[in-house]
Amino acid sequence: MSATVDFIDLGLKDYKETWDYQTELFDKNIALKIANRKEADASKHQITTNHLIFCEHPHVYTLGKSGSEENLLISEAILKQQNAQYYKINRGGDITYHGPGQLVGYPIFDLESYFYTDIHKYMRMLEEAIILTIAEYGLIGGRVEGMTGVWLDGETDNARKICAMGVKCSRWVTMHGFALNVNPNMQYFNNIVPCGIEDKKVTSMTKELGEEVAMAEVKNKLKLNLAQLFNYHYTK
Repeated sequence: MSATVDFIDLGLKDYKETWDYQTELFDKNIALKIANRKEADASKHQITTNHLIFCEHPHVYTLGKSGSEENLLISEAILKQQNAQYYKINRGGDITYHGPGQLVGYPIFDLESYFYTDIHKYMRMLEEAIILTIAEYGLIGGRVEGMTGVWLDGETDNARKICAMGVKCSRWVTMHGFALNVNPNMQYFNNIVPCGIEDKKVTSMTKELGEEVAMAEVKNKLKLNLAQLFNYHYTK
């Protein structure tokens, strides 16, 4: 069956509200898949849906299931002073920062019904979409063996992470996703050990290019690259 994806641009949106929203979409797909497996009559099976959420968040730090709280380098008092929030969440990976100027993407995809049952391939495809997008700005992105995300000069002493990733997958339905540093305030990364990696730097498109990049343009390019790589079309 040909895949369609509902694209949702939330703009600047509170992290917890967005987490609740994607959880609602995720849980609905899970419930449908459970119900379908209990129903012997295939003609009565209900169709799951795919969604791609784009947004930016107010300043927030999130810690994945495998992360260490020690990688948050500031106290709760300083978090409040900097008007930042902190959440422990159910994705993979360690700690990361989200904030204005960072393009966050949350694909809620039913991989089993529309794509493929290979979470590693899924992650590599997300990375490839970012690599293709930043390449349109002359930035050469790549991967670092054993790590997720997209890097510049990844296999050198000057490796810089430009896009972090962390996903949850249950019954082959995904949630959470990626965070591409377009124009964020890079000072906020000084408050953490990004992704728990002490010997690597973090960068942004603006920092690398020396000029601010239009967020709307990056969104459009990335939206197209994702559709082409995953071979789907948007419902609207």
